[in-house]
Amino acid sequence: MNKIIGGQLAAEALLERDIDYIFTLSGGHITPIYQFLENTRITLFDTRHEQAAVFMAEAWAKMTRKPAVAMVTAGPGFTNALSGIASARLSNTPVILISGCVGLESVDKLDLQDMTQLPVILPMVKKALVCQVAQRIPEYIDMAFREAMSGRPGPVYLELPVDLLNATIDPSKVKKMHTKITSKPVDLENTQRVFELLKAAKNPVVIAGNGAWYDDAGIELIKFVENTGIPAFTAGTARGIIPDTHPLCFESSMAIRPGGSMMAFFSTDLVLFLGDSLSLFYMFGEIFPSSAKFIQVDIEQNEIGRNRTVDLGIVSDIKSFLAELNGIIKQKAIGATLRKQFEPWVEIVRNAEKDGKEQAKSQWESSALPIHPMRLAKEVNDFMNQQDDIVVADGGDTTTWMGMTRTVIKGGTYMDYGLYGCLAVGIPYANAAKLKNPDKRVLLITGDGSTGFNFMEFNTAIRKKLPIVVVIANDQSWGMIMHSQTLRLGHNIPNGTELGWVDYHKMVEALGGFGICVEKPEDIRPALEAAFASGKTACINVKVDHTIISPGSVALANIGGYKAS
Repeated sequence: MNKIIGGQLAAEALLERDIDYIFTLSGGHITPIYQFLENTRITLFDTRHEQAAVFMAEAWAKMTRKPAVAMVTAGPGFTNALSGIASARLSNTPVILISGCVGLESVDKLDLQDMTQLPVILPMVKKALVCQVAQRIPEYIDMAFREAMSGRPGPVYLELPVDLLNATIDPSKVKKMHTKITSKPVDLENTQRVFELLKAAKNPVVIAGNGAWYDDAGIELIKFVENTGIPAFTAGTARGIIPDTHPLCFESSMAIRPGGSMMAFFSTDLVLFLGDSLSLFYMFGEIFPSSAKFIQVDIEQNEIGRNRTVDLGIVSDIKSFLAELNGIIKQKAIGATLRKQFEPWVEIVRNAEKDGKEQAKSQWESSALPIHPMRLAKEVNDFMNQQDDIVVADGGDTTTWMGMTRTVIKGGTYMDYGLYGCLAVGIPYANAAKLKNPDKRVLLITGDGSTGFNFMEFNTAIRKKLPIVVVIANDQSWGMIMHSQTLRLGHNIPNGTELGWVDYHKMVEALGGFGICVEKPEDIRPALEAAFASGKTACINVKVDHTIISPGSVALANIGGYKAS
């Protein structure tokens, strides 16, 4: 009878899945899987650091709305992957992390790279699985994919001991499983109650978050907003599912963004909260009046009611929920009445948006030297003006400035580190975006501090022929920390905040890419044109003013209840 080994079982189970890439860094404990994936339709995409591999998988899963796989070796490979997994957990991203580990027979013998991995990662994932019987490897891979996408998406950990991967198995004893879960609930009774609250409202808002993106609810959201005339805001991966240019979309729900969001949230009397979390970004719910009615819709029941009393909690996927609402509006012919009811409110929000952007205009158009970081963000936003252009943001202050500026007109074209706030996502995210979209322009804007974490992913981009353009807002410091310390202490602590000037552009040139330094605002656009025209992985190193304090730095200074004077 033919015999196979566990590594072949794992490879075959992965080949049966709808995945094209496994993001990885090689190691001895996972070589038995590597050997059976070589020369197959799945590409082993190797990075220079395990963290980058997981960040690439996170970005891939965000863009595709499907599980993405990262694979790392035991011990240090596993620990290097943890930041990416924690990020995926808070961004509700279905990343499957497969890790090798020492063999079951070697536990507690002080084998190479031995550590007890399961309890470390257990709090960071939706589910953690350890296969202990070689013939069950396909079952465990099936469990990992099911769990990653069931309910609210999220990361799953699968540990495969190396002796199982090398074990000889009788194929007749292997149970191969491939289950997909497609049913999603709709709370029909409570959906009807939404209209009771809408009819009593004067100043409602709709906020769509990650759940709306993963449920592919963009068409339904646009239809609902147009049917009712309610102002809409988007957050996280949902940015762009209703274009920022839509007359009823008031862009990001980021309250510090120049526009109408802060005024709208302070003044609303009804919030329709779709697939998002009442996190720090909403002052844990306190940004909305306590008197406002709150409708929260989420596929995850335990998320409903976090940080605020909810007047109507509905367990449903967002696409089905909005489709049901749109059907009721059509059936009852109440759309015209609702639109007329909310017209005065929309005009108030529109005026607030106009005023907010007018106040920010001096920063966006600043000609000061060194370059104002908001001017840099505006130049990037104006240049990346094609519908399919993809922009990634990384860095503390830099992500804040870009988040305050970026106009997103299509879903899946803007990414940043989200709630976990993990610097270093930028180059891996951009590489994943270019890998998935080779014909689209991909630009990363990042801070100089963030650039240092995964700098050698420039090498990955060059090796893999991924011509991304990276714009570094170089303030020669850990800007957000430096500014928050200044606000809090009256000065910054040089050790730990000051980096000095680094010629990152020359370093990228030495790796084989394109590099250019920019010190004047009028030179930003020509540099962007030259970088994209080069056809190479490119670095634009921009000297920005290190004294400009972002609203993000102010928020950081106030963390833990401290109020900067």
